[in-house]
Amino acid sequence: MHHERVELSRKAANGYIIPLGMVNLVTVVTNSGMVGCGVLDVKALDAFGYPAAKARRASDGFIATIDDLLNGIIKEVNDAARKRGVNIGMSGKEALELM
Repeated sequence: MHHERVELSRKAANGYIIPLGMVNLVTVVTNSGMVGCGVLDVKALDAFGYPAAKARRASDGFIATIDDLLNGIIKEVNDAARKRGVNIGMSGKEALELM
């Protein structure tokens, strides 16, 4: 597992890359929510009231790095994240700034 600190405008977050065979689980977690790659189940986290969003890579391919995630495009948002202003189409970093 790889960990790196992610600096946002008002706080810091923790980025994680966990190798899962041929793919990576990539996520950035703030003190009040998270954005992850395509393997993240944001609806399951909604059952706990935890704000979460799923991003896709801005260009072709899969999210493999923290930068891919920050620059990625939000494609799914749970209700808890939507209540914080996170919407489909914003960047991963924009979504994290709201969480």
